Amino acid sequence: MQSSRPHFPLPVAALGGAVPARLLAATSGTGVPVGSAERVLRNMVPSAFAGFELLATAVMVLDHEMVVQYANPAAENLFEFSNRNIVGQNVSRVFENASVFLAAVECAISNDCTYIEHDVLLGTPGHARQHLNCTITPVEVPGWRGEWSRVVAEFRPIDQQLKIARDERIIDQTEANRMLVRSLAHEIKNPLGGIRGAAQLLERELERPDLSEYTQVIMKEADRLQSLMDRLLTPNRALQLSMVNIHEVLERVRSVILAEIPEGLSIARDYDVSLPLLKADREQLIQAALNVVRNAAQALEGRGRIVLRTRLARQVTLARKRYRQALQVQVIDNGPGVPAEIQEKIFYPLVTARECGTGLGLTIAQSFVGQHGGVIQFESSPGDTCFSILLPVKGIA
Repeated sequence: MQSSRPHFPLPVAALGGAVPARLLAATSGTGVPVGSAERVLRNMVPSAFAGFELLATAVMVLDHEMVVQYANPAAENLFEFSNRNIVGQNVSRVFENASVFLAAVECAISNDCTYIEHDVLLGTPGHARQHLNCTITPVEVPGWRGEWSRVVAEFRPIDQQLKIARDERIIDQTEANRMLVRSLAHEIKNPLGGIRGAAQLLERELERPDLSEYTQVIMKEADRLQSLMDRLLTPNRALQLSMVNIHEVLERVRSVILAEIPEGLSIARDYDVSLPLLKADREQLIQAALNVVRNAAQALEGRGRIVLRTRLARQVTLARKRYRQALQVQVIDNGPGVPAEIQEKIFYPLVTARECGTGLGLTIAQSFVGQHGGVIQFESSPGDTCFSILLPVKGIA
């Protein structure tokens, strides 16, 4: 839907308005005298743009050649640049990989209407890219050189909304998967006892002892499947709540992993010892943390570095509920990272990147943490993978 182009009829100079000092600073060091700079900026910046200074929304103004003419303080904070450093630069130099944003600007100009682009990845050199919603609006500004065509770009960060949506999706998927797996586990577990019993009876009737090798295979596989089914059904038990020190849990996990892999693996600690106690099921937290740390150790194939970090997260949304405080446990490793093809389903049961893996460790960990109202998140790239366990501090919601 097209909208009429905004029209700003009067320049600042005509209204006798003051040019903000931060805009005048954009010309310092350029060889332009201060008096001349003020006259130029009075003609360049319409009075309506002065209101952008007070907005919490990040706003940038571009001319028809995609050159930055103005950025408000919110844009400086969002993108971590200075207005004086970007004014006069082409937007393709200000942002890295800005092809989607530039296409949106071209679309708004060519159709002479407001254009909204959802979930654009933008970032300045040396800084992480952010997920943003962009609104592009063409405007006309009459000045001392006649009518100028410009573009006003508004940016709204949506990283937090995307993270909340992803967490909600994980919670829903985990619950659905848990119910499905439990149903299948019951159906598989029931005949396993009969199969094992029949193999034992058959072994007694064998006349040739060498044939017992085959019945032993049947019984061992039945025992393995029985153990697997028990692990799938375990998360359903009621929580045994007590006051838990999260660092005691991590120290227990650390000692177990180092006992399993005594050489080649280092596990560093980065604890915030001021963290409060947590009302939780101690055994479930140990198992959840153990599964995550063991997953990192296996990804490293026993050689590498793992960091256990604890922090207090504030104003966190977990399981569709807002908490003032949450405990954050980060398990960071320098391994190869989670393969891209399984990142969206890493918490699904039986999904694994290892040939000998069961694909249940992270599923069970997510289920245990979910029973405490928390969630496990992760970010992964080669050489830097971080799994974060977030647990709400109850009573401070």
